[in-house]
Amino acid sequence: MEAKEQAMLVRIHGRVQGVSFRVWTRMEAEKLGLGGWVRNEDDGTVRALIAGPEPAISKMLERFWQGPPGASVANVTFENVDVSEGTGTFRITTS
Repeated sequence: MEAKEQAMLVRIHGRVQGVSFRVWTRMEAEKLGLGGWVRNEDDGTVRALIAGPEPAISKMLERFWQGPPGASVANVTFENVDVSEGTGTFRITTS
């Protein structure tokens, strides 16, 4: 039985810009087979849309708390969104 597809809109707070967080996120998402995107926000946070099977989503949410070397994650918030928003390959975006 296949895991149900879902999507989460995630915001990562802390020292997450200027530490290659977006590149790290794309690499980790690709390893887990997730679709979606990641971008820097003007308020200093990183926002990501991750979509795929629930077990992979859960693993990625856990990994966001670690981040790449140099990151210091203070908080990770997320909400369910329509799964169709995250289909396709994982990409770094500016908007």
